[in-house]
Amino acid sequence: MKYTTGKAGRIIIARFEDREDILLNLQEIVKKEDIKAGVFYLIGGLRKGRIVVGPKRDELPPESIWKEISDSHEVIAIGTIFWQGDVPKIHLHGVFGKGEAVSGGCLRETVSVGCLREKGEVFLIIEAILIEIEGVNVERMPDPTTGLSLLRIV
Repeated sequence: MKYTTGKAGRIIIARFEDREDILLNLQEIVKKEDIKAGVFYLIGGLRKGRIVVGPKRDELPPESIWKEISDSHEVIAIGTIFWQGDVPKIHLHGVFGKGEAVSGGCLRETVSVGCLREKGEVFLIIEAILIEIEGVNVERMPDPTTGLSLLRIV
């Protein structure tokens, strides 16, 4: 185990509008505000996106199982932001849910938990609270064993 300590810095509250790309907009805020490390919370709706819902098998490197979100879903998520070189990397895990009426008046719910990657398009609104973490020396680095960009505490 490795760890470091820091303290909360600025708190940014953002509203993302219908059809905006949540990942791209989070990166833009982080760049504009020069945030080197942070944690964020999201609540709202997602229209489209691709999530990884787990590895196919418990082996390294993992082979991802992908799920498409192709219509409106409720979302609640948490994530971190750490830089890899000159690019802020977003790591976002969330719960994505949709209920729909089926025959007999019953409600069928579809709930997925996963890591949103690539693009995530907002449905209606997503509210975000971003908390800057100050005083830490951390970064993301490519990991040859997993093929992923993992947190490194310097």
